[in-house]
Amino acid sequence: MSAERLAGLTSWHADWSGLRVAVLGLSMTGFSVADTLAELGADVLVLSESAEEEYARLLPVIGARLELGPLDAVPEALTAFAPEVVIASPGFAPAHPVIRWVQDEGIALWGDVELAWRVRDKVLRADGTPADWVLITGTNGKTTTTQLTATLLVSGGLRAAPCGNIGVPVLDAVRDPAGFDVLVVELSSHQLWYLGLSRPEGELFPHAAVCLNLADDHLVWHGSAQAYRDAKALVYRNTRVACVYNKADEATRRMVEEAEVVEGARAIGFDLGIPGPSDLGVVEGLLVDRAFLDDRARSALELTTVADLEAAGLSAPHIVQNILAASALARSLGVEPEAIHGALQSFRLDAHRIEVVARHAGITWVDDSKATNPHAAASSLRAYPGAVWVVGGDLKGVDIADLVADAGATARAAVVIGVDRTAVVAAFERHAPTVPVFEVDAGDTGQVMNRVVEIAAGIVDGEGTVLLAPAAASFDQFSSYADRGHRFAEAVREWIDRGSADDAGGSPSAV
Repeated sequence: MSAERLAGLTSWHADWSGLRVAVLGLSMTGFSVADTLAELGADVLVLSESAEEEYARLLPVIGARLELGPLDAVPEALTAFAPEVVIASPGFAPAHPVIRWVQDEGIALWGDVELAWRVRDKVLRADGTPADWVLITGTNGKTTTTQLTATLLVSGGLRAAPCGNIGVPVLDAVRDPAGFDVLVVELSSHQLWYLGLSRPEGELFPHAAVCLNLADDHLVWHGSAQAYRDAKALVYRNTRVACVYNKADEATRRMVEEAEVVEGARAIGFDLGIPGPSDLGVVEGLLVDRAFLDDRARSALELTTVADLEAAGLSAPHIVQNILAASALARSLGVEPEAIHGALQSFRLDAHRIEVVARHAGITWVDDSKATNPHAAASSLRAYPGAVWVVGGDLKGVDIADLVADAGATARAAVVIGVDRTAVVAAFERHAPTVPVFEVDAGDTGQVMNRVVEIAAGIVDGEGTVLLAPAAASFDQFSSYADRGHRFAEAVREWIDRGSADDAGGSPSAV
């Protein structure tokens, strides 16, 4: 294919016919890519190590081909196909042998988000323009902030859709015949890495963007902390109106300072302190905006109160930060403070995000299974100081020592689970030796959380909080963080049904 033709593929209405595209992976995202390309008339070959029965059945119906088999080396079917473009699902890491082959061969390599941007004009707004895009990333809080932002925009009268890494492929939102005014796109570091490969014609130009925070995560996938940071920083590239950043996280400020943006784009800060001009923050129990008003040097607009957020279960410090970030994004699109206040009164967090699953016999049981890395767990521990902390799983190569030395040292006790228990226990021995540590070595997934609850109930024995905030991935023992949280909640309910903490069999012994 000529570079000129590839450069011209920036519209749904461009000539995509006959374009040979290999799609790597047949998850929800991979199918959305194949379905889009088939509708555009491209020649589509999907390669995947496995496939859900429904996706495998539908591919030939839409006119795409499927090649199932190992991808630990470049398959012959791929080389014989001689693709002009390869579109990879986000799970394919930079070091994957197929990805390396694609780059070595000089074949155009896209992610699903770039394809969605190129065809974003399929459904237009009343004024004849595509929907605005708002981009959201960060080590933690992405999904909550994406949901919040979409909710605030809808409350302000805009047609908005949360999509991307949140679970709805961006291509599905772009092709929705209903059309939207704004797409609120959650981006993982994996998706951002692929955007970093974009040629100029494939680069995004978002209305607004935010990186909520930065902490080590996905280091195995990216290869280093610097590579992970560089991928996250791409969220601000070409931002047109508002670069929202976390004033309490120096890394996000530096990202904005270094970003290549459209002239006139503003830096909008947020944190839990008193805001300066062009910031959002908290003043005497009020969440306020000093960024999107005429007299921002001397006045502020009230968005909501901490008391109202507490009544809605939204007052944990890291959730308040997410609300401020979402409010900044919504305000950049003209949503009025009254609409933000009204929307927050009815907004509720998803399951497994600092979710109180039970209060019984003086014990509050909190499921924050979504805290899959140290940064997220630290936020949970700050929200529940002095809790019995259920921690551990697959650490994904991340060192937990700093978390244990800081937030972990305030825990009443630690109940350690997962494949990386040895590293967690050693971190407590070195950095928080006064915190009692209890180790659960149950090999049967079905018994892990029952044992956790028995031990935790015996520790609390009267009054306190038990917090599941693992700081680790779940796949060593569970099918997902949601499965881990469900099993925790179910074990709590079973303990309650038995009638009292006495059924735990007495106080456990620390390791």
